[in-house]
Amino acid sequence: MRYMSRVLIGASVLLLFGCSNPDPSATGGPLAMRRLTGEQYRNAIEDTFGSQIEVAGRFEPDNRQEGLNALGASRVSVTRSGFEQYEAMARSIAAQATSPELRVDILPCEPQSATAPDHACITQTISELGRILLRRPLTEEDIGLRAQVASRVAEEQQDYYAGLQLALASLMVAPDFLFRVEVAEPAPLPDQPDRLQLTNLSLASKLSYFLWNRGPDETLLAAAERGELSKPEGLAREVNRMVASEHIATGISAFFEDVFVFDQFDALSKDVAQYPLFNNRMAADAREQTLRFVVDQLVTQEADYRTLFTSNQIPMTRSLGPIYGIPVRAVDGWERATLPANQSRSGLLSHASFAMLHSHPGRSSPTLRGVFMREALLCQTVPEAPADIDFTQFTQDVAAVHNTARDRLAMHATAASCRKCHALTDPIGLGLESFDGIGKFRLAENESTIDTSGDFDGAAFSNAAELGQAFAESPLVSACLVENLYRYAVGRKHTNGERRLLRYLEDTFAGQGYRVPALMGDIATSEAFRTATAPSPQAPKAQTVKQQTTDTDRTEFDDKAHVSLIISKSKPT
Repeated sequence: MRYMSRVLIGASVLLLFGCSNPDPSATGGPLAMRRLTGEQYRNAIEDTFGSQIEVAGRFEPDNRQEGLNALGASRVSVTRSGFEQYEAMARSIAAQATSPELRVDILPCEPQSATAPDHACITQTISELGRILLRRPLTEEDIGLRAQVASRVAEEQQDYYAGLQLALASLMVAPDFLFRVEVAEPAPLPDQPDRLQLTNLSLASKLSYFLWNRGPDETLLAAAERGELSKPEGLAREVNRMVASEHIATGISAFFEDVFVFDQFDALSKDVAQYPLFNNRMAADAREQTLRFVVDQLVTQEADYRTLFTSNQIPMTRSLGPIYGIPVRAVDGWERATLPANQSRSGLLSHASFAMLHSHPGRSSPTLRGVFMREALLCQTVPEAPADIDFTQFTQDVAAVHNTARDRLAMHATAASCRKCHALTDPIGLGLESFDGIGKFRLAENESTIDTSGDFDGAAFSNAAELGQAFAESPLVSACLVENLYRYAVGRKHTNGERRLLRYLEDTFAGQGYRVPALMGDIATSEAFRTATAPSPQAPKAQTVKQQTTDTDRTEFDDKAHVSLIISKSKPT
């Protein structure tokens, strides 16, 4: 029964291709090449070698664009130092996978001798594991070069597994592993020569990373190889299966982690003199708490998206209990709790994660919180603050006249250069002032009572719970969710030609009870998701992106060069 409503999603997806009023026609944007995120990299290693492999190393930094790392993934590359990090991780992973303790469970075959080459076994291993890593069947060239080198090293070192380690490491520094390279072919529309459609294998990867935040499984790869994803019924069947899978929770969690800018937790710090309760364990739990909450609401309970802003149920750990004033029975692990009603807490906006992230190290910040709500949850743009603003009153811990944030922010209300922006951010940000810089509830600041009343675009509220209710009732909130999810899915900003599609998705989202998995299914089967626009009027035989950025020092996309580099470092001293 748990997945029944998600099974029905597939039926609605299938109808999109055959009904009299399908989604508005919109061709996708340019092809792109997107670097794997750290989490996607770890998922790929787990899918290939199992969860027992430890991935340790530094990943190249992401590039947040238009509010999402997903949009910046096509504008980043691999620096020379970054490639060395990837190479080191690849060698470590390959060593673990071929170790005596793990090789029996991981490798698909056992060589005839551990001290000599075994061409058949090495070929099988490269083919089967490489298919998962590269998200496509390997060519003879992919396999042949690696098998040849692995056999030579095995003979020179009298160690079959030394050669295998080399071959596996070379796969994990291959461009087709580190990047999701889109490939397209001419669409069967002679009157639109600039229109392309993603190949089945490219579409399979795009689907799996959108819906699951990981590479395609064997079922999806097999469907792509049979050409089924280019047919409406085949695509609908796979999307239905993927939305109904338990992996949809991982995909939804990854999307909200991006929207909520939770990567900023990696650099989060607080003034321990001001917040002695704060520690790294608490911060990590606050981050996970919100993501668990989202998955529980949207996947487990299959709830309306808007309930995220009103639900008083929340996962809780022992480290977070003091923040919320909730006794926690379990010493370790998570348990379900109810937010205290006397703290006017409910929904996302009252979570400790947001209070921590959108505050200064030593104090809360209504403006930072207001900016986050406007930009991430309402898809509005708040201009940067002028460079000549005097922040003296805000850096003082205690001000005799301006004791509360509301008092201090009132000074900006009279400044012409500040008034417009602060009118957007401060009224809603002040609604969360009952939560300090780490999310702990309070009634006063500097012994002055905190006033959390305000107005959100015409809706009056008196506290954080009522602000959450106002967000739940705002049509801007659900429209922004559609826009963010679509941009996340296609990895770019939407075009003017896709505005009708977004309006259609908003209407469909509402008609399906604001169910996020159903919305993901609708996006995944939309025409814009599976097509692309050629860069020139001439219809090419095939289009693939091999270079997207020039602003960073990048390694050449030459698989043979990567194999040769690994070889040069493999010779014994």
